[in-house]
Amino acid sequence: MCGIVGYIGGRVAADVVLDGLSRLEYRGYDSAGIVVASAERPELDVVKRAGKLQVLRDALTERARAGAPLRGVRAVGHTRWATHGKPTDTNAHPHLSEDGKLGLVHNGIIENYVALRDELKSRGHDFRSETDTEVLVHLIEEQYAGDLPAAVRAALTRVRGAYALVVTHVDHPQVVAARATSPLVVGLGEGESWVASDVPALLPYTKRVVYVHDGELVVLDASGATLQHLDGTPVDRAAEIIEWDADAAEKGGHPHYMLKEMLEQPDVLRRTLGGRVTPDGLDADLELALDPRAVDRVVLVAAGTASYAATVGAALLERLGRVPAGVVVASEFRYQEPVVDARTLVVAVSQSGETIDTLEALREGRRRGARTLAILNVKGSSLAREADDVLYIHAGPEIGVASTKAYVAMLGAFALLALRFGRARGTLDDAAAAAWVAGLDALPDVVALALSRRPQVAAVAERVAGARDALFLGRGFDVATAYEGALKLKEISYLHAEAYPTGEMKHGPIALIDRDLPVVALATPSPTYEKTVSNLQEVRARDGWVVAVAGDGDTGIAEHADAVLYVPVVAEGLAPVVNVIPMQLLAYEVAVRLGRDVDQPRNLAKSVTVE
Repeated sequence: MCGIVGYIGGRVAADVVLDGLSRLEYRGYDSAGIVVASAERPELDVVKRAGKLQVLRDALTERARAGAPLRGVRAVGHTRWATHGKPTDTNAHPHLSEDGKLGLVHNGIIENYVALRDELKSRGHDFRSETDTEVLVHLIEEQYAGDLPAAVRAALTRVRGAYALVVTHVDHPQVVAARATSPLVVGLGEGESWVASDVPALLPYTKRVVYVHDGELVVLDASGATLQHLDGTPVDRAAEIIEWDADAAEKGGHPHYMLKEMLEQPDVLRRTLGGRVTPDGLDADLELALDPRAVDRVVLVAAGTASYAATVGAALLERLGRVPAGVVVASEFRYQEPVVDARTLVVAVSQSGETIDTLEALREGRRRGARTLAILNVKGSSLAREADDVLYIHAGPEIGVASTKAYVAMLGAFALLALRFGRARGTLDDAAAAAWVAGLDALPDVVALALSRRPQVAAVAERVAGARDALFLGRGFDVATAYEGALKLKEISYLHAEAYPTGEMKHGPIALIDRDLPVVALATPSPTYEKTVSNLQEVRARDGWVVAVAGDGDTGIAEHADAVLYVPVVAEGLAPVVNVIPMQLLAYEVAVRLGRDVDQPRNLAKSVTVE
């Protein structure tokens, strides 16, 4: 959600910042802007526009043709996802001080902005936008007396809320950034420095990065960056080397990032699972300090797609580890006065590690004495730093807003975690453990086979694309798969879709069924298979159009469905990893047929860093 890029060095700063912003488009945004500082001008030079980055590019091109290009070796850019004020040119970032000398971009929300705005107005400040961000500009402007870091520190003592902000001033040859909750990362080069809200913006230029932590301020110049706490005391933190390169964040010849990322899922599973089974093939080696025997209960907190992965994870922990486990939507957890203690494990699940609802849920668990574990993709993220233990999923950069490969990797990580719990707690014997590990070893190839059946899914998508609504049904482990399938269709095709446990269909949703409603039902082998077939007969009796996801070799299912999508058969607990593949492909194929923006669906952001 929102993107920030700042640069100082010898290159054409506006070009570097615009390139960085283009690599953050996956975060979701509705306006964009750039501000440049130049020794040739007494004021900052800013261009900002509502809409996609192309609108900003066109405006910059028009200026260049008119003989007024953005010139300078220090620049800051932003892509905004509107919270306070509509997406307009005026509300777009960067925001400038009244004298035009100070510019600022900001991710997050200033919770006490109304009181601050009224106070600043009473002192004569003129507000030009509807944003909460503008109060920061005026607060820093008031404090500035030649020392920009000191002015930022002083202003932030007045602020309550979440922020990642970057500030530049015509008369100050540095860029200053600060963070509270919203992510920031610094890139280091030879004679140049960057700051950004996510690593992909930096990868074409450097792999040396320093992550900014909550309550810290960073001062950048061409020679490097220095960190300090908001009270001014220095912070000493070594740079890290990013392990993946810019090519990993490109489309690789595919029409969409989402398709590329779906096709990467076999390799992702190999990375997630590889090297994490003990030499005897009977246990998982996850390098966690956690002792499963010290856990009486597991609470999983997550949002969106991650919450459906957590739902599968909870079922696996109960089945293999025989430990009570349940999922709480992260945004609700801390407002429930949750009952947790030192023998409760709170598991926070997130692709980015920056999802604010999930981060706050983990913090609430820690405040109440629970042990915490993060299952996530991004090293150095806030969740990674704050959790007691971290289990990385190793999915690599995921650019498409609608998660696919990270979801499958999360399921793989949970399969390993459940194995570890089962072995540590003595609830999984050698034979069962060996069978589970064999199933895990086969998963990458099985998922590759499921992906090869995209043409069959495309044929079904032709019919679904003409519908207004869809219903997804699943039982057991695949209740979560049904929810994830409905979410994917909603996210990228904008078709309305709902999901229910299959047995719940007759308790209300059956009223919706007619010949115009596609019903996608998961019907792979399980103890409830016959009950699922009975439910499908109920749909067919009401003229519903049934798409069944069934196991290879199931010759009887065709009698109860209008279309069948076959998948390889695996153990019931691993079926969600395989069964989600046709769900992902169906959403993708429908969205393409409807002409949707698959990688950047409207109103959505990759990393939701505001509550």
